[in-house]
Amino acid sequence: MEILLKNILAPEQKRPVREPNALVGNFRKTASAKPTRPAIPLTTGIPASKRLFDVAFALTCLLCLLPLFAVVALLIKLESRGPVFYYSRRVGTGYRIFRFWKFRSMRPDADQLLATIKNLNQYQPLPETAATTAATKASPCACAEPICQAPLISKEGVVMCETHYRAQQKNRTDPAFIKIANDPRVTRIGAFLRNTSIDELPQLFNVLMGHMSIVGNRPLPIYEAEKLTTDQFAARFMAPAGITGLWQVSKRGGKGMSEEERKALDLEYARGHSLKKDLLILLKTFPALIQQENV
Repeated sequence: MEILLKNILAPEQKRPVREPNALVGNFRKTASAKPTRPAIPLTTGIPASKRLFDVAFALTCLLCLLPLFAVVALLIKLESRGPVFYYSRRVGTGYRIFRFWKFRSMRPDADQLLATIKNLNQYQPLPETAATTAATKASPCACAEPICQAPLISKEGVVMCETHYRAQQKNRTDPAFIKIANDPRVTRIGAFLRNTSIDELPQLFNVLMGHMSIVGNRPLPIYEAEKLTTDQFAARFMAPAGITGLWQVSKRGGKGMSEEERKALDLEYARGHSLKKDLLILLKTFPALIQQENV
């Protein structure tokens, strides 16, 4: 009894808080490892009313769309070899990584070809200024010491200064998002599925499993999420990850939306989402399903 009272009356110990940047280094390690059951339920942070709506809506849609699933699966198999479904590792609420499912709309080797077509990305990087370039390339060592205090060795065996390397990475202007118009990797059936958003329907299973919500911020590929871990943009990962969301119903598929506008819409939703707002976004989603651009 004495021990029990001590445990009850003892002051609560605070756990150290991990900043979002501390999680970046674990992204690729987690993605390559086998998925394990998380210590915290995946639905943590989603209001009960929103979760109840998600489950009811997803179950109803899946039951009604089973015949369409069968037809789409047959068309995909008839056009090209490879699986009917495609999954990738995505970063959702609270930086949790999960398998994100879609109907396959691209060639089976699409991921391997991505690096060769990044120049077609509609979110192009901002040009570097002369001052930024000079600041990151002026000296091979930024330690201000006769001998580098933080040497690194690259894969090619080149010795570099860690401080200088981090300064270069910080000043990189690579875009956070990748979206390619008229993607050459997309199949003919895949183009139809993407333009009508039918390829997104398997994410209803993600909703049932608690990985996603019907409405929320789009879960991002790991290489995109790595660029959004600063204090300014980390809040977008505190909102539920969703199949549709605020930016999709704004200018989805068009060339008019900049990368900064998309980030701002994600932050706007994260700071003020509610069931009423979700229903309004869902109503606007149906007219937005047909895209104007092949992306």
